[in-house]
Amino acid sequence: MASRHHDRPHKALNGPLYAAGRWLHRQTGLLFPPCCSLCGAAGVGDWDICAECLADLPRLGACCQRCALPLAVPGLCGACMQRSPLFDRCICPLLYQGPVPGLITGLKFHNRLAHARLLAELMWQRLEQEVEWPELILPVPLHPLRLRQRGYNQALEIARPLARRLGRPLSIRHCRRQRATSAQSELPKRQRQKNLRGAFVLDRPLGVGHLALLDDVVTTGSTVNELARLLKGAGVQRVDVWALARTP
Repeated sequence: MASRHHDRPHKALNGPLYAAGRWLHRQTGLLFPPCCSLCGAAGVGDWDICAECLADLPRLGACCQRCALPLAVPGLCGACMQRSPLFDRCICPLLYQGPVPGLITGLKFHNRLAHARLLAELMWQRLEQEVEWPELILPVPLHPLRLRQRGYNQALEIARPLARRLGRPLSIRHCRRQRATSAQSELPKRQRQKNLRGAFVLDRPLGVGHLALLDDVVTTGSTVNELARLLKGAGVQRVDVWALARTP
């Protein structure tokens, strides 16, 4: 199974479009050398982060095998043992602390779209360790009103380069957010769950058995859990969650 899942993306990565994209990326790098998004120093390789800042990023170590909550030793957290989330696994490379909130909020609220490429590379570092990849990547959708206000969906901007690297399709029309809910960050956990009930709807069949939801940060997991409820009700057998950071 491992070979089957890795063969498909490698074939996609060797095509002429990928080669042309890499050539353009190299030429752009000659004109605009990578610059650290955190301190302004020269980037390491073609990344927009310097070696020192990269080494200082708080990596997620031992964690819950289901929801990625940081733990002293790997296993299941108490909450997942009592009531398993509806998604099957959460994969996060970073902890939401130190410079990480600045990178994510810079992308999310301050139009720093260059952060998306760096965050995608950090996510890719973690995903390279995986044996089985999904058939489809679904960025958590924004409500149209919030999308118009922001001008872009930060989850989609991170998902684009990842989809290209993995050679997997990207879903932007299957699912939509039909209710403009209150900001999750302003609500306690119990109200977050109620706030999201019925917030998402599927407009067309997905036709896949294994899917990855991509979000920027997982705190209580309410958003991705509600989406997993919808997706599994529509026949998706396995829902992974990919997020850049997990709150400790």
